[in-house]
Amino acid sequence: MSLFKVGTIVNTHGIRGEVRVVPITDFPEERFQVGEQLVIDGKTPTNVVIKTARAHKQFILLSFEDLQDINLIEQYKGRDLLVDESDLNELASDDEYYYHQIIGLTVIDQATQQTLGKVSEILELPANDVWVVKQKGADDLLLPNIKQVIEQVDLEQGQVFVNQLEEI
Repeated sequence: MSLFKVGTIVNTHGIRGEVRVVPITDFPEERFQVGEQLVIDGKTPTNVVIKTARAHKQFILLSFEDLQDINLIEQYKGRDLLVDESDLNELASDDEYYYHQIIGLTVIDQATQQTLGKVSEILELPANDVWVVKQKGADDLLLPNIKQVIEQVDLEQGQVFVNQLEEI
């Protein structure tokens, strides 16, 4: 069973067992609905069912069945919320990917066929995502996830072909 991060519990909210969650998903409205099952990460992962959910500023406030008290929920501050792989949503098109599919791919320069490194993380910026590529013996390479740069993603081969712009 593979689990994937969809949010982080950053604090409690009130005394009735609500928690503030920073969502890390493109589908927060679907992922954080009443009745949805999640897993709270830890030494012994805890399966929970969402009892209440509502938006509050940049957070989502959640409470879980059987954890309706601040004393019960406080121990989970700072923990990640996970979802089972079978609960992942279908993506709208073939050129959309989950972060876990991109991280770890080998980056190859389309023009020279030279290996540049591996994608180590993805930064979410207002204009577009930026892929951080770890290079051996050099600084990290930052690649904007735009059509002019990301040429082809081959998940089966574990590779992504890119065009390096002059400015990069």
